[in-house]
Amino acid sequence: MALKDDLTDAVDGILGTAFEEREGKKIPTSDDIALSNGAVKLDAAFLYADLAGSGVIAKVCPWDTTAKIIRAYLDCSVRIIRAQGGEIRSFDGDRVMGVFIGDRKRTDAVKAALKIQWATENLIQKKATARFNSVKNNDVKIRQACGIDVGISRAVRAGIRNNNDLIWIGRPPSFAAKLSDNREYPYCTFISAAVYDAMLDEAKLSKGVNMWEKRSMKFAGVDEDVYRSNYEWTP
Repeated sequence: MALKDDLTDAVDGILGTAFEEREGKKIPTSDDIALSNGAVKLDAAFLYADLAGSGVIAKVCPWDTTAKIIRAYLDCSVRIIRAQGGEIRSFDGDRVMGVFIGDRKRTDAVKAALKIQWATENLIQKKATARFNSVKNNDVKIRQACGIDVGISRAVRAGIRNNNDLIWIGRPPSFAAKLSDNREYPYCTFISAAVYDAMLDEAKLSKGVNMWEKRSMKFAGVDEDVYRSNYEWTP
């Protein structure tokens, strides 16, 4: 069969799919969902942690230094997300997505984000500056941002047999990714109003002081209330 015919049949089959949706009791993996027509509905908080300016780092640092910085950032992010009760479900270059469920999902995701900021500022930046002349001599600033939203999403599988992965459909993962694109240092953690309004005070207040500042940004053509923080949390 010619590739054109193969592609035509694939598109017709995908667009004609009737999904079999089920309620998710846990964060699914690819093996939990049928490739042909499976879908899992999940109420979850999504955290995107995104290293900022990796292109600039790559421009002034040797490739192996750049690789070590990115690896250190992703390693710390993954360890913190998992320690805080989340699960990793996606890597995209220098960005990672964590998923949290349960009654504390908002609070746990926010605390993870604040700990990622601490690790970036107090471990990765300081140690990379001390170890690598290309970082020190070029005054490289290792920055990052985390974005968090919460709500109902669906997980489905996309791709072909032996070459597929989960994709997440819905506002929360998309909005969390958009929030992580913000570059407003020293404000490095950005959350939606849906996260802020229902998270516990332990993630909202520091010694009685609100750690969050209300802002507005556009998403999907609509003005959204969001909150940003310049605080960090020592793991």
